[in-house]
Amino acid sequence: MIARRILAGLAASLSAAAAVPAAAEPGAPPTLTTTRFDEDWSRLADPAARTGRWSEPFKYVPLGGASTWLTTGLELRLRQESYSNNEWGGAAAPDDGYMWVRALPYADLHLGQVRAFVQPIAAYAVGVQPAAGPVDRTGLDLLQGFAEVSAPLGETTLVLRAGRQLMPLGSERLVGARYGPNVPLAFDAVRADLHAGRAKVSVFRAEPVRAGPGTFDDERVSAKALLGAYATLPNLDLYYLGFRHRDATFGGRTGDEHRDSFGVRSFGRAGDWRWNVEGVVQTGRFDGRKIRAWTVGSEGGRRFPTAPFSPDLTVRFNVVSGDTDPADGKLGTFNALFPKGKYFGELSPVGPYNIVSLNPGVALDLGNDLSLGLSAMVYWRYARADGVYDVPGNLVRGANGSRARFIGKEVEATLDWQATPELELSASLSAFEAGAFIRETGPAETVGMFGLEANFRF
Repeated sequence: MIARRILAGLAASLSAAAAVPAAAEPGAPPTLTTTRFDEDWSRLADPAARTGRWSEPFKYVPLGGASTWLTTGLELRLRQESYSNNEWGGAAAPDDGYMWVRALPYADLHLGQVRAFVQPIAAYAVGVQPAAGPVDRTGLDLLQGFAEVSAPLGETTLVLRAGRQLMPLGSERLVGARYGPNVPLAFDAVRADLHAGRAKVSVFRAEPVRAGPGTFDDERVSAKALLGAYATLPNLDLYYLGFRHRDATFGGRTGDEHRDSFGVRSFGRAGDWRWNVEGVVQTGRFDGRKIRAWTVGSEGGRRFPTAPFSPDLTVRFNVVSGDTDPADGKLGTFNALFPKGKYFGELSPVGPYNIVSLNPGVALDLGNDLSLGLSAMVYWRYARADGVYDVPGNLVRGANGSRARFIGKEVEATLDWQATPELELSASLSAFEAGAFIRETGPAETVGMFGLEANFRF
């Protein structure tokens, strides 16, 4: 009943927003994305739109008709990550260094109103200690493979899609592509998207895919299911997500989880200013306990294009609820479901659960397609009775009777060079100094994190 009411409200909002025309930049090539299926290269059907770039013959391959063409592409990525004192010295392999290697070719076939998208993955890891996991390697497998049908309905278009696919939603706080780790997160899903101008409503049901260590052994996790509706309007997102998980674990207890998330997000730009504010309330039940959880995340920024190095300032502030009393029959720990891989920066030992965080930063344009990023992060526990979790949601440090809230502080520097339109080289260096809570509950060494990456995409 709740889901039906929300769907009705979203459809009404879509109708109201349909009159807003979509922003367009005629002649501009599409931005390369992490999902790849949302790039439209049909403009290259016009010879006048071509620039002579070597990659253009791969992006638009005519197949005999104006509405029949093929787009192809490839990503090759090498990433080295090194940790010292991981989990403040308490990890199974506190000093860990490894290399990730992945290849992501794809083919996007358009046959009029019908479309087929296929993206294999080859992902390997060298040196992960104590052992490589599903985010590190998958051998050779299918990352994405789906069929899609578009049906014009007056001024709107209905798109039906079924198959294996990446499903990033909004700012990826709750459902992300997990692009940063070696193996992105795919879902076996069915979805319907209704487009009208700049507005879109999506309704879907999906099950996450877990990577296996061998070739073509990835499989969906039937114990987890995600269903929902997501509306994107001009400068506003509204959504409902229903999550079902058999044998979920929180605070040492295991049971069935039925969690409903209701979210709203306001975002946009005004001149050199930008904002992104999102709030989520979660209800439901876990192992007989009521779920009462929430989060508010905010980001504000301003760019100074005429100042030296064109500084771009950003301040982020997040509050994510935790469980204030394990004995009160309620679960207050927020579940980020399937969040993006790089949640609090390039590398961080903590994730978006039971946490209050402040993150100011600045990006500087050094010229010659070189940019420098400097940021700081400060973290506190929201609830003293709850612990600290990593990004996937694993408890890495229990409360252990500590009353301290301060988890620690982190500094990070990143350097990015867009060497060519296809090749990006980057490096990051981070250090996390333990606060009072970490010192009171176990090992408390300073965590050092270093990353190097080369990414070739076209």
